[in-house]
Order: sequence, then C-alpha cells, then structure tokens
Amino acid sequence: MIHKPKRREFSVAAGPNSPPLDGFQLADVCAIPGHSQANVGSSTQGSNCVKLETVDNFHARVGTRGGVCLGDEFLHIHAAPSPGLTGQELGWITTRGTPAYIATQGPLPATVADFWQMVWESGCVVIVMLTPLTENGVRQCYHYWPDEGSNLYHIYEVNLVSEHIWCEDFLVRSFYLKNLQTNETRTVTQFHFLSWYDRGVPSSSRSLLDFRRKVNKCYRGRSCPIIVHCSDGAGRSGTYVLIDMVLNKMAKGAKEIDIAATLEHLRDQRPGMVQTKEQFEFALTAVAEEVNAILKALPQ
Repeated sequence: MIHKPKRREFSVAAGPNSPPLDGFQLADVCAIPGHSQANVGSSTQGSNCVKLETVDNFHARVGTRGGVCLGDEFLHIHAAPSPGLTGQELGWITTRGTPAYIATQGPLPATVADFWQMVWESGCVVIVMLTPLTENGVRQCYHYWPDEGSNLYHIYEVNLVSEHIWCEDFLVRSFYLKNLQTNETRTVTQFHFLSWYDRGVPSSSRSLLDFRRKVNKCYRGRSCPIIVHCSDGAGRSGTYVLIDMVLNKMAKGAKEIDIAATLEHLRDQRPGMVQTKEQFEFALTAVAEEVNAILKALPQ
C-alpha cells in the first residue's frame, strides 16, 4: 500500500492579537512586537528603527568564553578576560530541538583574536556573515580572515582553503583553523551574504532562503552553535535567526507558530534583535514563501 503524505496546514500569527495569516499573506504590521513604547526611539520619517544602546555600552569583556545560554534552563557563563584581549560582544541563543546560535557583532580590529577564540572554544564549524565589509565607505566589519595563505590571530592560525561565489548575493569560504597551543585543527565554513545592508532587507527573500538552505545543509548532523553576525549583531542577525528558528520549528511538525512570541524570546536574550518594521515584515514574507514552496511540492 502506498501512503501519500498528508497535506500539512500551518497557522502563523504575527502577534498575540493578530489573526492567522490566511494563505500566508502579510498582515499589516504597525509596530514591532515585543517592544514597549519606551524601547522605541523617536524615529525619523520612514525609518521605524528601534533605539539601541551604543556598542560601547553593550561591549562585554570575554576571555575564555562569555554569554548567556538560553532554552528551558538558563545558564550564565562568566569567564575572566585573558590578558591583552578586549573581548567580544556575545549573545548565545538556543532553543530545545533547534540549532544553537551565537549572535554577535562583527569583529573589530581589537577583537578579531577574541572572535576566533570564540569560534574555537564554542566548537563552531559554521559562520553566517550577513554584512558587506563596508557600506558607502563606512566600515561595517573588520576583514577577519586572510584573502590568501594564512593569518595568525593570537594563538589561532587561519588558512583560507577555498572561496566559491555561488551567485551575486553570497559566497562561501572554507578555512582551516589551527590552535597553535594544542596543534588541534578544524575546518570552518563561512557563508557570506553580500547584499543585505544595515537596517534594510534583502531585495529578494528567495536569495536569502537559498542561502539558508546551503547553511543548513553544511550544518546538518552537527550539535555545535552557529555563529551569526552582521555589523551590530542585532538587526540582520536577529532577522536571520528568527526566520531560521520558525522554519526549523515547522520542519519539526509544529502547526502553530507565533512569530512575534518567538521574536520576543530572542529579544529577552539579546536586545534589539530585528531592528525595524521592514525587517519583521521581511521575516514574515520569507517564512510564507518557504512554506508555500513546501506545500506546492507535496502531492495534491
């Protein structure tokens, strides 16, 4: 007997008081859920940006490792800073049954060694980079890898193994990471999305969804965290993590997902995750497009 897979139906709400998005059509989102008025800055016309504290106020000194591990249990990890290292701003975000994420700001010249230390000590093998190095002449992220050969960052030697341009929107780099103190080595893959600019959204959700599929194919079977960063580690990083979390929940059989509640959970762990109304709407659009593609592929 041949069993046809059942056609799954999903209900996705934009917020606790919003009706399900029938047919996954976008609801009119007038404000970003999860923020009280006190947390939303007086935006300039058309900006709809959440007011964030400065990076300096968020910056934490991290030596061996630091951050907050989330899920059903809360674990605070505080490590003494290593001499000469300034630390890296971290937010360790995880939920049971889905990948763990380390959402972090892009490395600075003074924190690039800390970044690779974080990669090593977290066991990370996948890095998701969501920002170009510069935008309109303004640096968004330090160039923290070698263009050829190898660079040494504190005790971590990083060798560029390959760089493959998949399309105009993203490329993939492979690194050979070596701890010179222990002589242990590891392969790390960086997925670099090139066309997502600060406080904006990609021109197409399809390109980001293709990018996500490549990330998840590389990550499949792993249990280590995925490091996700943009410039400040909040807006673009939060939007990507939100999309990935929601789609992973659906893939595991969830029939009802409150995207706003998921976002609120992320913001409980790291303030400012998803910075603008447009980014939240983009997350809804991306989820709708992916689920519709899945439903169309099922036998009628």
